Amino acid sequence: MANPLRGEVLNLYKNLLYLGRDYPKGADYFKRRLKNVFLKNKDVKDPEKIKELIKQGEFVMKELEALYFLRKYRAMKQRYYPDTSTN
Repeated sequence: MANPLRGEVLNLYKNLLYLGRDYPKGADYFKRRLKNVFLKNKDVKDPEKIKELIKQGEFVMKELEALYFLRKYRAMKQRYYPDTSTN
């Protein structure tokens, strides 16, 4: 019987992989780290532990999104409000 949480785990992996494309250290670095983390936890069978790991992965997703929004905000701020403190 397949684990009912398998779909959630695969969806989380796909979403993180998609978000990793713009990672500051590079997509390959992020992909390698992501794969290692998922492989490290591949033998977890306890549904409660799996749910906890999924929540941790969702937190990482939110942190990545915040990182990207902050980077985008800083770039826009630099474009429209040049640094005036260098005078």
